[in-house]
Amino acid sequence: MPFALARKYPQSATQWGWQYLFPSAVLCRDPYSGLPVRHHLHEKAVQRAVQAAVRKAGISRPASCHTLRHCFATHLLEDGYDIRTVQELLGHSDLKTTMIYTHVMGQGARGVRSPLDRKVGA
Repeated sequence: MPFALARKYPQSATQWGWQYLFPSAVLCRDPYSGLPVRHHLHEKAVQRAVQAAVRKAGISRPASCHTLRHCFATHLLEDGYDIRTVQELLGHSDLKTTMIYTHVMGQGARGVRSPLDRKVGA
């Protein structure tokens, strides 16, 4: 936790919002408090784990963490999520960057769903 926040909110370090999704297995010493702390995994470690999973799954096509990001965005758009929502989730500052995913889908007018196609009672 940042030092000032740790003082202001002493219990926040134990809350879920401040925990790493991929924590490091190694502890290090905080230079300010001297206490042992755990940082996140280096991004390269996550990328290597994804590459190992791709090899183990026998996937012959190139795949990476970035591939998962593209799949996430494309599936959101295919499921009818608003482009602005996808833009915010991906952290794009320019909507043109997010619009790339609409071209990747390649559905054109077929991607539009009629309100009449919705399941009743869902």
